[in-house]
Amino acid sequence: MIRTASILASGAAALLLAASQPALAQDGHVNHAEGHAHAAFASDRLHVRVDGPEGAPDLILIPGLSSSPEIWQGVVDHLAGRYRVHRIHVQGFAGAPAEGNATGPVAAPVAEEIARYIREQGLNKPAVVGHSMGGTMGMILAARHPDLVGRLMVVDMIPFMGAMFGPPGTTAESVVPVADQVFAAQSASPRDQYLTQAKAAVTGMIRTEAARTGPLSDVETSDQQVSASAFRELIVTDLRPELGKITAPTEVLYVKFNDPRMTDAITDAIYQMSFSSLPRVKLKRIDDSAHFIMLDQPQAFYGDLDAFLSAK
Repeated sequence: MIRTASILASGAAALLLAASQPALAQDGHVNHAEGHAHAAFASDRLHVRVDGPEGAPDLILIPGLSSSPEIWQGVVDHLAGRYRVHRIHVQGFAGAPAEGNATGPVAAPVAEEIARYIREQGLNKPAVVGHSMGGTMGMILAARHPDLVGRLMVVDMIPFMGAMFGPPGTTAESVVPVADQVFAAQSASPRDQYLTQAKAAVTGMIRTEAARTGPLSDVETSDQQVSASAFRELIVTDLRPELGKITAPTEVLYVKFNDPRMTDAITDAIYQMSFSSLPRVKLKRIDDSAHFIMLDQPQAFYGDLDAFLSAK
């Protein structure tokens, strides 16, 4: 079954693998030399980097599986202070200690903490952009807390990744055995073997060789158990029944699945079916890019992001 699932590993299944005056964070993380600050928000699930002036519109950026907030640096530079940017760093990923994410689900609990962050920081309907697993978190946040999200952009993620791990008609329940097998293999794999496979997967997700260094380092410094748990959770998470609860204007950017049998038309059809229960969603395929669109096609991504943020 794992072999069958791997057919689309470089496409849907591998979607996984998302200042003003600095303030000392309550979670003990110190400010970075680049000038950004950590928000004063105590959580054992995440911490938040903040860039941009007080009073600017708020934008939350969520990286994907085993990814660092650094994947959004180009976006922060592009926005050049026009927004107050809140970059999520998930505990257990990219050098952050596992803490509350050491066991069990990751995406859903982190999404709940982002909701708490929005409330406690007094953010007014921020725009939310999530890449890969960050897109899953964004969908959870917007569906379960529709009053908190102003706009939602999902970058290369479908609402039920488990559909790619089984035959037509696969459900969250029926895919559990496969998810358990994947988790067992990833969590118990010797570290060097795990890293070899994970780095090969990430390399296939970024066409631009010069842009791979950071994401490859993120994989190496991520907690293997946290990443394995998060991957399992994503396989068994089906958000399609919840999409109708999303009230925020939503845009989905995606790329053609990296499999010769998966044409542009087939990829488009999969995304259209996957998001059919979300009224008025905007779907846009970005060509000549792999999974990390913001790294492979930064100018195209920035253009779409600008239009997304400024739309009425």
